[in-house]
Amino acid sequence: MTVIQGVHIDEQLIPILEKVSDPEIPVLSILEMGVVRSAQLDKNHVYVKITPTYSGCPAMDVIGDDINRALKKAGYTSEVELVLSPAWTTDWITPKGRAALENYGIAAPLNPEADKAVLLEGKRLVSCPQCSSKNTRMVSQFGSTACKAQFQCDDCLEPFDYFKCLK
Repeated sequence: MTVIQGVHIDEQLIPILEKVSDPEIPVLSILEMGVVRSAQLDKNHVYVKITPTYSGCPAMDVIGDDINRALKKAGYTSEVELVLSPAWTTDWITPKGRAALENYGIAAPLNPEADKAVLLEGKRLVSCPQCSSKNTRMVSQFGSTACKAQFQCDDCLEPFDYFKCLK
């Protein structure tokens, strides 16, 4: 049994689950996103618990189906359970996941205080994932999904999403 970000996962399942990507951010695996809360193997059957990034997230059915498909392809039967408590937090995104977000062009979440200062007070604390400048501004509190805000860099002029801090 391996522990990743406080999550217990049977070691032989890690390579399989690492290949299941988040359907809204395909450069992140569901492990990097912190959606998987446990994955346990009992003989040839896998029990997986997943938590949505927010309740009502439309991607959860797709993620569950993708997990079942990946495990079936690897020769396992499986059950995926949706768990709402504790609620998902951006703290569960792994360091590798945060780097993948930035490389993909989405600014990773800040801490709660900085997040509020950015979203409510207009502070320029979010670094542009293209040029690293903090000369950025919020265009809209809502981006391509509810968990992101739309920003623009005033140096390189590129638009980008900022992944809001969720606690």
